[in-house]
Amino acid sequence: MDKFQEHLANYQIHVKEDVEKRVAFIREQIDGPGLGGAVVGISGGIDSAVTAALCVRALGRERVIGVWLPAYSLDVHALDSQKLADTIDLNLVTIDVGKAYDALVPAIEGVLTLDDKTKGNTKARLRMTALYAIANQKGYLVADTCNLSEVHVGYMTKGGDGLADFNPVSSLTKHEMRILAEELGVPDSIITKPPSADLWEGQTDEQEMGFTYEDLDRYLITGETRPEAKERIDYLHRISEHKRNLMPGI
Repeated sequence: MDKFQEHLANYQIHVKEDVEKRVAFIREQIDGPGLGGAVVGISGGIDSAVTAALCVRALGRERVIGVWLPAYSLDVHALDSQKLADTIDLNLVTIDVGKAYDALVPAIEGVLTLDDKTKGNTKARLRMTALYAIANQKGYLVADTCNLSEVHVGYMTKGGDGLADFNPVSSLTKHEMRILAEELGVPDSIITKPPSADLWEGQTDEQEMGFTYEDLDRYLITGETRPEAKERIDYLHRISEHKRNLMPGI
């Protein structure tokens, strides 16, 4: 067994302890300051599913709001979001941000044309606007759903899914997230689905990043990966540093 597989096998052995550690962290973030609960953006993907499941386990159904935020999203993500809610007893609501997107993008394109990536990031920022409106009104905190793999290469939208109040999964690679998802009872259709930020039709994480999650996670865990993947990972890490730090000031 190589170092990467050995690491994952060891995490599998200790996953129950890790669940308790993360549940305690969530309670500390919410109950410590005396806040009401948590809001989680639900995408139909594994990262938001794990985050929501941890929050429900930590706080109970009454103190967690899961929000499905379609913007011309594929039906499979809506179905998986509802399947998740049914499985973990999540209070799930829907806010369609498609109309807001339809109003905002033409206004911006009156100034300059936007490409698909920028339009996708605009969807992510509209989604976060909705999450913060709910959190603001309820006195809740927004839970971030970005895992270590995404954070390392900046695969999140600044002001979108890269913005939140606390993150209970930020130290986990995508492969560890899959192990944790199984432990938490996340539906198999979510665990096995190709990861996608749902920014445009047919978009997948690996296609956009230019390497696989195994390439990335193997590098993060062992320091070794394919040379061409290492070069790309190091490049993305370098140019995304601004996403991981507070903005500079003078």
